[in-house]
Amino acid sequence: MRTLPSEPVYSTAVAVGKTIFGGLGLKRIVTGAENIPATGGAILAITHFGYMDFALTEWMVWDRTRRRVRFMAKKGAFDKPVVGWLLRGMKHISVDMSAGAEAYSKAIGALKAGEMIGVFPEAGVNTSFTVRELKTGTVRMAAEAGVPVIPIAVWGGHRLLTKGRKPTLREAFRTPIRYTVGEPIHVDASSDVRESTLALRVTMQALLDEAQASYPADGNGAWWQPAHLGGTAPTPEEAAIAEAERQKRKAAEAARK
Repeated sequence: MRTLPSEPVYSTAVAVGKTIFGGLGLKRIVTGAENIPATGGAILAITHFGYMDFALTEWMVWDRTRRRVRFMAKKGAFDKPVVGWLLRGMKHISVDMSAGAEAYSKAIGALKAGEMIGVFPEAGVNTSFTVRELKTGTVRMAAEAGVPVIPIAVWGGHRLLTKGRKPTLREAFRTPIRYTVGEPIHVDASSDVRESTLALRVTMQALLDEAQASYPADGNGAWWQPAHLGGTAPTPEEAAIAEAERQKRKAAEAARK
């Protein structure tokens, strides 16, 4: 295993995360970790149901490969004093949703330099706990940089912290975190972007189905279980309507400022 240059901020953040997750007694269950490349550029395409998915993925990848993941995160997070300092120190990539070309260019450069980039192709936390339509950026970046896409489903992390719910230590304690890592997906300049993106979505949903089917906790009637599996989470259609309404409220609030 290659020796990586020292990055004190990243190492400290990982250590703090491991301490917190260890203190919560999280039960990590991973299959397919061998699909994460030991070297070279790659894009991790991750399901997004909770706000801790990035940290949980970093925790798993670091323990398995000692590789650092650079996440693409919304600019608003970088604008916050402490969080922004931390994100910059960990060399994550700021994404301005109104002008994404700069972030895209930085990500391509990082991938060609051998970095591993973490992305959430759904572009936001999905409260239906199913994989919704993906943005095409993941496939386009992989084709341009000449790197594989590694699909990953993370199930259980939303029970720690997700949209519209206040976390409790009681709910979080000893929560199982199930990861299923798929085989590398290779795309190139000749690939149809939309077809490849649709195929990625199908793969991610299959990995999620596997994670949910083997999850060691009964979600029947639970808020964190998708509706089609007997939970009380909103259906994809209900979640889409709620998200559209939320975006309208945010836009109206921004216009008033």
